[in-house]
Amino acid sequence: MFVTGVLLAAESSPHLGVPWQLLAYHGETLLGSTLETARECGFDQLIVTLGSASEQVRDRVDLDGVRVVDSPHADTGSSSIVPALDAVDRRTDGIVVLVGDQPGITSAAVWSLVAEVAGPATPLGISQYDDGPGHPVWCAREVFGDLGQLRSDDDLWQLTGQHPITQVDAIGNIPPRIRTWDDYRRTVSGHTPFAPAAFDGPPPHTPLPTHPRRRRRSPH
Repeated sequence: MFVTGVLLAAESSPHLGVPWQLLAYHGETLLGSTLETARECGFDQLIVTLGSASEQVRDRVDLDGVRVVDSPHADTGSSSIVPALDAVDRRTDGIVVLVGDQPGITSAAVWSLVAEVAGPATPLGISQYDDGPGHPVWCAREVFGDLGQLRSDDDLWQLTGQHPITQVDAIGNIPPRIRTWDDYRRTVSGHTPFAPAAFDGPPPHTPLPTHPRRRRRSPH
């Protein structure tokens, strides 16, 4: 199976006042750290979307071996997934969507997700944490047409009401996203209690189907 990773890093950071992509994180930039995790996943192709901070990011972050897609309108809420689709390799069976401001996502979570959707055809695969659904998200090629109609990246969750989904258990709570200085301070200090600002799953008005297929990882 040919799998493409899509790391979304085009949105700006209005609550931070500086590009979140370049915040210091564990001896690296925040985007550099999440990009390194994406590389560890061993995707057949890796795409990163960049927005208004593209020039600064290119100067500071190692993008070697990564297909970069500019999405200059992401700051106004436009989907960066849509332009990324044009760069997806024609051999791709599906994409795994990650977000660059969520450093707590692990390569193990990605491997578990891909392993579960690699069998019978699975249009959508969603990571199910102890406190709800979140990234990484699997989208098979058959849903690319719907992905191409997204108005924003958050609209990705609306597809859960249009296609069968498989929920794959992930360890712990949803890793917080860094959208404010409080998020950043909690994350770098190692104190990351779940908070509404860290929510990664579908908005409350977009519930997941009540009877999705769910697969649990083997304890071994």
